Amino acid sequence: MIKLRTLSATIVLLVLSIGLAITLAKAAPESPTIVSTATPLLSNLLNIASTIGDDNFATADLTTLVDPSTTATQHYGPYASGSTDSGTCGNDWANDLFNRFFTVFTRSDGSIVVVEQFKDGTFTTPASDSPPVNFSPGACETSTTPQGIVNPGVTGNLHGYFIIPLPPGETQYSHNPSCFFDFTECTTTSFIDSHFTPPCPGSCVDLVTTFFDHYVAVDQGLIIHEWKNASADRGGNSGDIRSSNIF
Repeated sequence: MIKLRTLSATIVLLVLSIGLAITLAKAAPESPTIVSTATPLLSNLLNIASTIGDDNFATADLTTLVDPSTTATQHYGPYASGSTDSGTCGNDWANDLFNRFFTVFTRSDGSIVVVEQFKDGTFTTPASDSPPVNFSPGACETSTTPQGIVNPGVTGNLHGYFIIPLPPGETQYSHNPSCFFDFTECTTTSFIDSHFTPPCPGSCVDLVTTFFDHYVAVDQGLIIHEWKNASADRGGNSGDIRSSNIF
């Protein structure tokens, strides 16, 4: 998964009062345990994602999709970024490059939701820290034993998004166009902590309640060409970027 900082193995998401466990890969969410309470703003954004589809939600100009009479929007980005990417077996399997975009949604009731989009993304195997046997991103999705590998030199495209409801009491103190003016690099945490207060008590990726990342590679000897890394409320993980099976 597209990484902000390091995101390791399993995250437990309690989304809209449903307890669901899902194995997450490195992208942005690290390894948070989150309890989410649906607000009208969050419910509206989830309904929009369901209506237009996750792939469109990941790439659309989201400011055009809400009612400006009820919801104020601010748009930030693009911010060129890169990270290693981990799969369901826990290993980093690819290096990612992408542009980050942030859209801040605010309602008069004080609720704030930040949507982070990952656009124009590409990936290349292996990651800079992949193990000698590079398990494919979906290799442990249905088994604790790795089921497949991905060869070096595989390239493809990616896009995705995170939905981040900010806790009650968060207020925006800056509209600076920089993603990380108080930090050294652009990440989910650096953007939120540079624009909102109080700062996250750790990594702001712990606030992510919904995520979706979509990877596609063509030919290159692959036996599976498409991987979706998503939270349970977006259908969960499916597919793989796999060169061969492990028997």
